[in-house]
Amino acid sequence: MADTAFHSARQRYADLGVDVDAALSRLAGISISLHCWQGDDVTGFESSSQSLGGGIAVTGSYPGKARNPAELREDLDKALSLIPGSHRLNLHASYGEFGGVKVDRDQIDVSHFAGWIDWARSRRMGLDFNPTFFSHPLAADGFTIAHSDDGIRGFWVRHGQICRKIGAAMGAALGSPTVTNVWIPDGYKDTPVDRLAPRRRLEDSLDRIFAEPLSPAHNLDAVEPKLFGLGSESYVVGSHEFYLGYAIRRGKLMCLDAGHYHPTETIADKLTSVLMSVDRVLLHVSRGVRWDSDHVVTLNEELLAISHELVRNDLLGRVHIGMDYFDASINRVAAWVIGARNVLKSLLIALLEPTERLRQVELNRDLTARLAILEECKSLPWGAVWDEYCRRQSTPVGQSWLDEVRAYEQLVLSKR
Repeated sequence: MADTAFHSARQRYADLGVDVDAALSRLAGISISLHCWQGDDVTGFESSSQSLGGGIAVTGSYPGKARNPAELREDLDKALSLIPGSHRLNLHASYGEFGGVKVDRDQIDVSHFAGWIDWARSRRMGLDFNPTFFSHPLAADGFTIAHSDDGIRGFWVRHGQICRKIGAAMGAALGSPTVTNVWIPDGYKDTPVDRLAPRRRLEDSLDRIFAEPLSPAHNLDAVEPKLFGLGSESYVVGSHEFYLGYAIRRGKLMCLDAGHYHPTETIADKLTSVLMSVDRVLLHVSRGVRWDSDHVVTLNEELLAISHELVRNDLLGRVHIGMDYFDASINRVAAWVIGARNVLKSLLIALLEPTERLRQVELNRDLTARLAILEECKSLPWGAVWDEYCRRQSTPVGQSWLDEVRAYEQLVLSKR
């Protein structure tokens, strides 16, 4: 029955000039960077008493969250087994293995991540990395590398410098460049008087963090803007305009986070514009709901629009795709699986589009045909192709992955 559905779908796409097997081959070559912080609610492993702060908040208390690196890796292994394809892991600096010893952020080094490197190597996957500029006493007032206090700013600059070196060491060890992404919470809750001075300090701090040349074969630097955040509702130092200009001037990756813009904006429209001026983009796939930016990714119109932009404009080779959300109200392993499978589904739908036919009718100014074909594409049997992809990748088809998560919940998560 499954073969019949797939073969029927493949023929229907072939009638439109779409090579289904080529689309599946391209999809298999796309790696998504799973975010470690979904597994433990962004707590990290610096201390058992660590609490969130610096513009980060997680809601929910679903049982079974990871309490240490071993449990987090166990959960990631389960999630990865349910997501078709070969993928990556995105780590924050607060997820090192410190052996119960207090190690401040400006004193960490690659040895604290040796376990993660070994784990990734054994699974033939790459790692990405992030300095952790939040949940720390020196970030309590909402400022880090744009701080007016030189001592506090210097502390966070050293942290950023160290994290780049750790990222490069990861990339060298694993044979795949690490994307080391800088996001800071710096900003004001209410209207500031001086918007310029913090941005000048931010630029200076970033220049100091990025001063040491590192091989792009090992490390790629990215900078991440935000429209507003918790405690920075009125002013964010690292705005979209600031970081876009900085990325262009300094040759850095621009991070576009789907949850970091106004609810009526979509980063799909930004991709082609930004990539005219920067070489590469880091894409954080998230889902904003009202003021909050970090809901589990669903197969919605915005996600589809992003994937269509990447495929139609042949941008997949210039975009690093990662996920960024944290939901503690549902099973955390399921949250990874749902989000990642939806990203892959959206990419498959885009890869199955008769793009050349659409491009031709648009060039011919046949806008009626363009709209008609786009609408007809929405009912094409991509689901049968997705099921075949899961079978070829030896991962569960349909909702059967949820049965595995439920069993894992009973056998492992419920005992924590």
